[in-house]
Amino acid sequence: AVAARVSHFSFSYAVSRRIEPFYKGGRVQVNRDGKFMFCPCGIKLNVIDIETGALLHSLEQDDQEDITSFVLSPDDEILVTGSRALLLKQWDWRENKCARTWKAVHVAPIATMAFDSTSTLLATGGCDSTIKIWDTIKQYCTHNLKGSSGVVHLVEFHPDISRLQLFSSSMDYKIRIWDLNSSKCVAVLSGHFSAVTSLAFAADKNTLISSGRDKICMVWNLKTGESKRTVPVYESVEAAVLLPENGDFSQLGVKNQGLHFLTAGSKGVLKIWEVATAACVFTQAVPFEPVESKEEASERSLTHCLFVPGRNQFVTVSMEHNIVLYDAQTLQLRKQFAGYNDEVLDVKFLGPGDSHIVVATNSPQLKVFELATSHCQILYGHTETILALDVFRKGLMFVSCAKDKSLRVWRMSKDGKVTCVAQGLGHAHVVGTVSCSRLKESFVVTSSQDCTVKIWNIPESLTSKAKAAFISSPETLHAQVTERGHDKDINSVAVSPNDKLIATGSQDRLAKLWSCSDCSLLGVFTGHKRGIWCVQFSPVDQILATSSADGTLKLWGLQDFSCLKTFEGHDASVLKIIFVSRGTQLLSSGSDGLLKLWTIKTNECVKTLDGHEDKIWGLHSNKQDDMVVTGSSDSCITLWKDVTEIEQQEAQAKQEEQIMKEQELSNLLHEKRYLKALGLAISLDRPHTVLMVVKAILKEIDGRKHLEENVLRLRKDQKEALLAFLVTWNTNSRNCHEAQAVIETLLKHETPDCLLQYSGIKTAVESLLPYTERHFQRLSRLLEASMFIDFMWQNMKLADASQQDDVTL
Repeated sequence: AVAARVSHFSFSYAVSRRIEPFYKGGRVQVNRDGKFMFCPCGIKLNVIDIETGALLHSLEQDDQEDITSFVLSPDDEILVTGSRALLLKQWDWRENKCARTWKAVHVAPIATMAFDSTSTLLATGGCDSTIKIWDTIKQYCTHNLKGSSGVVHLVEFHPDISRLQLFSSSMDYKIRIWDLNSSKCVAVLSGHFSAVTSLAFAADKNTLISSGRDKICMVWNLKTGESKRTVPVYESVEAAVLLPENGDFSQLGVKNQGLHFLTAGSKGVLKIWEVATAACVFTQAVPFEPVESKEEASERSLTHCLFVPGRNQFVTVSMEHNIVLYDAQTLQLRKQFAGYNDEVLDVKFLGPGDSHIVVATNSPQLKVFELATSHCQILYGHTETILALDVFRKGLMFVSCAKDKSLRVWRMSKDGKVTCVAQGLGHAHVVGTVSCSRLKESFVVTSSQDCTVKIWNIPESLTSKAKAAFISSPETLHAQVTERGHDKDINSVAVSPNDKLIATGSQDRLAKLWSCSDCSLLGVFTGHKRGIWCVQFSPVDQILATSSADGTLKLWGLQDFSCLKTFEGHDASVLKIIFVSRGTQLLSSGSDGLLKLWTIKTNECVKTLDGHEDKIWGLHSNKQDDMVVTGSSDSCITLWKDVTEIEQQEAQAKQEEQIMKEQELSNLLHEKRYLKALGLAISLDRPHTVLMVVKAILKEIDGRKHLEENVLRLRKDQKEALLAFLVTWNTNSRNCHEAQAVIETLLKHETPDCLLQYSGIKTAVESLLPYTERHFQRLSRLLEASMFIDFMWQNMKLADASQQDDVTL
């Protein structure tokens, strides 16, 4: 078994999972029981399973136009989307079917939609300053409300449907109340000096809370149409959500009875406010520095917030497209989704059982995904874009380096929580690549655009679990050794499996080998025609692999620094390489989005995998050597599974089944059970074997009759297959008689209408006609020739007989 494992080569990888962007901005909605989340993503509306993070459906517009707004009815039955094509579509979202499509009648895109509490009326607010109300059951437009100025970006029905009131807000910052009985605006609530972002109705149905970008929330008395209170929030508010009446919110500073509401806005922090005193009673603790700058929006700013009663959770959406679920009673983070990743610059497996992946995207934050649940932790620390990652052998500690000229060491606890334990400063430029020691968690090697290589020792206090638990703030690391390594940017650095050697690859087309202890130069690898993107040590041999912008991979001997092998096949730069199959194969990724699998012994590319649209910057295999993760500039992270064994087993099973069927077929022919033999030969897709069966039937006494009986007892799909076969037989004069015998049977016993139902009948007839005519012409010529020979023979016989008569006389 061990020998079998050692000689095991991989021949194929298949996509086992994709982590793709599923949300690109706009409001999100969660269904009533809190199981599914609806996220707009360009021309699609994605339905996400909240528990697993899996994509259930992708509702896609036929017109390939972006979805501008959507709404799910309160009873979860009707989903309506509006697109830039000015069409409204009603979906049966569970079945992923469009139930109906109708023109929106708006002359500009729809900006917002809302259902009433009975799920029968739908209001659409357009960029054309009008509001239209639709009866979704009788399917017609009931109201066309004019009078708003600019884009109508907010519509809400009053929760008490007996009042038949609609609330709207547009670019004049006023809240209009429309009476649907008279189709007139009956009141205008003025008070905001910037866009109104949300409306929340209290349980008494006479109190309304509105939030705005003018940094205030207003409490309105709907009986009088006047403002009861103004709550200064000191930040641009995107959503105000009332706390449910029943529930213990004492942990959120709620001590008194009365209305309390939650705000989400530009500072990225959730706050609880008491309406009676207009005071903030609770501010959420966040893992980053709150946004205090004068600039309104930052990537931390919250754009949307809603309460999900089915889960008893609040859902927030940030400018960075992160969707977070918080417990309603404590505001503790329960789950986090990354809706959009931007460019993926590096990706690595993490955790003792490779249960997580850590991803560096085009941002200063790291994302750690738990593969089982899609929960995403966001790690704050770096101040500029993170460029590279590496993980220590045990999988609990990893290192990141960034454009902020620093490196950070992170540690994962047993419960999966990641914290920063150390920070290293010292490079003069962007730190572009990092590599960890392989045997123990003892040191880290970094290289930078300042052309230097630095070795950083990891203190024991970080590696021992007992001491690591007491680290309150990140320790500062200092470089032990610094060496100017190359004349141009260093793109890659690698540490050997025994921790004694370091390899670097640079834009100057050279790879260099260094001693780990004092960073002294041991040798130079020259041969690439363009810059080197990646260097990797073999896990089993004294070999270094390099990949370059010249489209080649090279293997080098560490003893004499000579090039042992060159692999050519990529048409673009080869950005990353890793050893797989215990060092016997290489996997490489290119800037054209292709992965190639190479067998070192034979120098051949055994598989090309096309899984990305753009440059693949991240490539890493797990400890088991049966999974690979790739990250690309197309924002996708793909997990690949080694399916070599599965494919081999399938091929073997198929082969065995084929042999069994062939044996069965020969037995059936031997026993003259022609009907079963015909059916089996057709199922095996063997035209020649079917022909042999037909010939065997025709050789029998009353062969034509037997053939008719057998052909007529076949199923329709078998007759269709037989028709396709006999088209081929008919092209050869040796087999045309059998073909014509089958055609005769079909034409005699099948009606023309029935024959027209056969798939491929048109092409079959077109192919049969010319060859059949040719066969008839050949037979006619043969008949003429035989008649002539017969005539000659008869004449010769007569002449012969008369001569004999003369002789006897």
